[in-house]
Amino acid sequence: MKAMILAAGLGSRMRPITNKLPKPLIDVGGISLIERLINQLIAFGVSEFVINVSYLGDQIKEALKSTDAISKIIFIDEPFPYGTGGALVNAKNFLGNDPFILSTADIVFDSSFNQLPSTVEAAHLVAVKNPEHNQRGDFSMRTNTVFINDGMNDFTYSGISVLNPNILEAHLSRKYPFDLWNTILKPLIVKSMVSANFDDSLWIDVGTEDRLKLARKVLKDEN
Repeated sequence: MKAMILAAGLGSRMRPITNKLPKPLIDVGGISLIERLINQLIAFGVSEFVINVSYLGDQIKEALKSTDAISKIIFIDEPFPYGTGGALVNAKNFLGNDPFILSTADIVFDSSFNQLPSTVEAAHLVAVKNPEHNQRGDFSMRTNTVFINDGMNDFTYSGISVLNPNILEAHLSRKYPFDLWNTILKPLIVKSMVSANFDDSLWIDVGTEDRLKLARKVLKDEN
């Protein structure tokens, strides 16, 4: 199975740390965020990776040269960040025809990913508990089908999903940048085409300095 890792963001909320260091290379527990994720995905069975890079992207390429997975990685350069949706469309020719795993590069998630399906009609999301910074949640579930309430929702999107590349066809001519959630996933959710599973594993969105401190503390305490 292939995986695409989104690693082209500017990391604006993490400045000044990200003034000279791309967020995926921030060290958490003695290893960079992106290397930690790659190791987890390899353990799950991922055999090929597609990674988009833009801001300070050469640093990411250089850092991953020493990883065991480097021979399995295709890097895609974006002259400017294309957005989470634009990145997928831009990478479509490298993703193949089979469902693939998509992940952001800035999460700490102790999941084994063993609930991920190998095939999906459109998209399958991994849901986590609503954290303090997203108490209203992103979506709810009826059985395993995703829907979105106007007010409070039960779950937060973890940043991990399994996508069928055929959902990108309708967006091939769309101008960059555009995002995955609002542009691609929400219309599919409205049509009840998106499934999900809940995962109660440790999950931290390392999107701010405070959450970075939390992730480092939690992983230090675990060790």
